Amino acid sequence: MENEIIFVTHNRGKAKSAEKYFENLKIGTFNYELDEPRSDDIKEIATAKVKQAFEIVNKPCMAMDTDFRIDELNGFPRAFVNFSLETIGISGILKLMEDKENRKCAFNECLAYYDGKEIHYFYGKHPRKFIKRNKRY
Repeated sequence: MENEIIFVTHNRGKAKSAEKYFENLKIGTFNYELDEPRSDDIKEIATAKVKQAFEIVNKPCMAMDTDFRIDELNGFPRAFVNFSLETIGISGILKLMEDKENRKCAFNECLAYYDGKEIHYFYGKHPRKFIKRNKRY
């Protein structure tokens, strides 16, 4: 498809997120799990991913990375969300938030677009708050 930007990802949720920001663009997806450098900087991760993606599809493309930051926990778990869920799980994160007054957190996105010459970045921030519930975890 001409004038199509390819989103290289194995995560359909990330592709859906990009589609809502770029309603007037033709976005195709290429299902591929890109290598992810060890970093808590989503811009650094998105940069590495989009460069790898361009090598694979050889046309303008996008890649995205996301993080989750909890203010009271000094930004934990940052870009290590999957690792945190695999180790301590949601119940562990909720346990860490027990009796904390500052309940602010945010989901953040960094989408990188690369045409082979220049990388452009688009950011999304989605602030939230943990709600207090009965201790069932």
